[in-house]
Formats: sequence, C-alpha cells, structure tokens
Amino acid sequence: MEYEIVKLEEKKAAGIKARTNNMSPDMGAVIGGLWGKFYSEGIYESIPGKTNEKVLGIYTEYDGDAMSDYTIVVACEVDGKEELPGDTVLVTIPAGNYARFIAKGDLHEAVAKCWQEIWSMDLSRTFACDFEEYQDDSMDEAEIHIYVGLKE
Repeated sequence: MEYEIVKLEEKKAAGIKARTNNMSPDMGAVIGGLWGKFYSEGIYESIPGKTNEKVLGIYTEYDGDAMSDYTIVVACEVDGKEELPGDTVLVTIPAGNYARFIAKGDLHEAVAKCWQEIWSMDLSRTFACDFEEYQDDSMDEAEIHIYVGLKE
C-alpha cells in the first residue's frame, strides 16, 4: 500500500472521547456510538473556533502497543482559543513525521480496508497519535486521509 511521509505541525482538535481496544467485542459499537453522538447531539455544530470543515477520528493514549487500550476522539480542528461546551475535550495532535495514506470509496469499507493494511505493515510507529481526516461528508465516494505517527 502506498503512502507518503509528511511532517506535520502541532494541531489542536476539540470533540468527544471514549476508550476502547481493538480486541474488545464492543469496539465497533463504542466507536460507532461516538460518531453517532457527535452528529446527532449537535456537538459538531457547537464547537467554536473551527479552522476548517473536516472531521477527525483521533486515536491516542495507547497503553504501550498495537493491541492495548486507546482513546478515540471524534473531533474537528480548532484554534484552541475558545471555551469548549459541555463534555467536549481539547486534544493535541503532536508535531512530527506521519505516514499519510489516502483511502477512497465507500466510507466504512475504505477506512476498514486501509487500517487492515496499515496493521499488517512494518512501520516504525510511535503509537502516540494516529488520525483520520475526512475530506468531505460523502458516504459513497469518500476520501479519507489516514495519518500514522512515525518515530523520528
């Protein structure tokens, strides 16, 4: 699978979070429920200081390796200067080198297939922060950029 190495500056994002594990039988329900809440409860609309219209799925706070618990945050990039509503959290996507993959097609299938391939690759990952950046709101012809944190 093709990817390019990109150097990113630090980013701030605001959204809602949950904790799960890739081996957990309810992982799909946890992640899907978080996405559903983000949109159905108007959280996206309530977040001030957005820097663009893209939505992010951020994976962070790993407990040490690929099979451990992690935090998922469904969020949007913000300037970080505004007070956040309710149980919305501010997270930092650290500056550094990332492998950027581009997935296209049916949103759910494209993301799942791309992650399956990423997990099978021998990348020098940091496991500090990985994230998906949804380029638009298309479900059938989506373009998603997936960033995987790399060791320097």
